[in-house]
Amino acid sequence: MTFQEKILVCRDCQSNFVFTAGEQEFYAVKKLTNEPKRCPDCRMASRIKRDGGDPDKQISEVPCGECGTLTRVPFRPSGLKPVYCPTCFRKQKIHG
Repeated sequence: MTFQEKILVCRDCQSNFVFTAGEQEFYAVKKLTNEPKRCPDCRMASRIKRDGGDPDKQISEVPCGECGTLTRVPFRPSGLKPVYCPTCFRKQKIHG
């Protein structure tokens, strides 16, 4: 099955975000049927808040260990393990 990028609107911040072909492939592999309702930043903030943290204090911006793209993560990386952007992280889980 071939996937094409889709532009979605975040239900929290109302900004447009891309639901990439790689993300769609990941959703299909995991048998997830609903498209994401939040942009990546709002998803991360929601997870941190749900886990009892403060989203403004725990988000770090670091380069992806695979492609070098700056990505935001909900923790302070130790530098001992690579940190991946969402797309490369999904590739690691699917193929790794």
